[in-house]
Amino acid sequence: MSEPALSRRLLAEFLGSAFLAAAVIGSGIAASQLSPDDTGLQLLENAAATATGLFTFILMFGPVSGGHFNPVVSLVDAGFGGLRRRHALAYIPAQVLGCIAGAIAANLMFSLAAIEIATTHRASPAHLFAEVVATIGLLMVIFSLARTRRGHLAPAAVGAYIGAAYFFTSSTSFANPAISVGRIFSDSFAGIAPASVPAFVLAQLVGGGLAFALIHVLYPDLTAEEAAEAVVPHEEEAQACSAVGIRG
Repeated sequence: MSEPALSRRLLAEFLGSAFLAAAVIGSGIAASQLSPDDTGLQLLENAAATATGLFTFILMFGPVSGGHFNPVVSLVDAGFGGLRRRHALAYIPAQVLGCIAGAIAANLMFSLAAIEIATTHRASPAHLFAEVVATIGLLMVIFSLARTRRGHLAPAAVGAYIGAAYFFTSSTSFANPAISVGRIFSDSFAGIAPASVPAFVLAQLVGGGLAFALIHVLYPDLTAEEAAEAVVPHEEEAQACSAVGIRG
């Protein structure tokens, strides 16, 4: 794989992550302004914007990078052989920086300070357990579709899952270490205090590990070629993985 191709992928992951964070945080700010006295309606508005936005962002950037926008997705994909390990490690900083950039953009779009450190503490035992569950579910959706050759449904399925998980998890389903870091930089409806982030990230990684094991049990014949189609097939990756046997 040539360096220009990887550079394009990293740019796609950065931009997709930035749009995702802007959608999550921006819609949270808008919801708190539009429905200041109704938390349930705020959550519904935030969830709807995030779910539909995620659907479109995967469609936009997925053909270039796979549309991961999530370090746990990239790590699990690498574990199954769908993404080279060195590419997965390169994706992660692009995703984190993208989410930070998206948070800053959301603040500026609503005339707030560019950086406002969040003060909402979320790391209760229930919230951390919810993050484990949310992350398992997200990865099960992605890789079950890849294994059963229904990857074309992934953008809609991932968006629908996240929209639903906003309500069936007490944590509102971050399920993503990069967005967890990005949300630090906006003291808004969607923000999370820095002290809560390490526990959230750990819970998400635990969820990713458990999902990896469950997918192995449920789909023991998942191939590297199939894993390369999660979330969306990315250019040349499957061919490159096949050419080198596994991944470098």
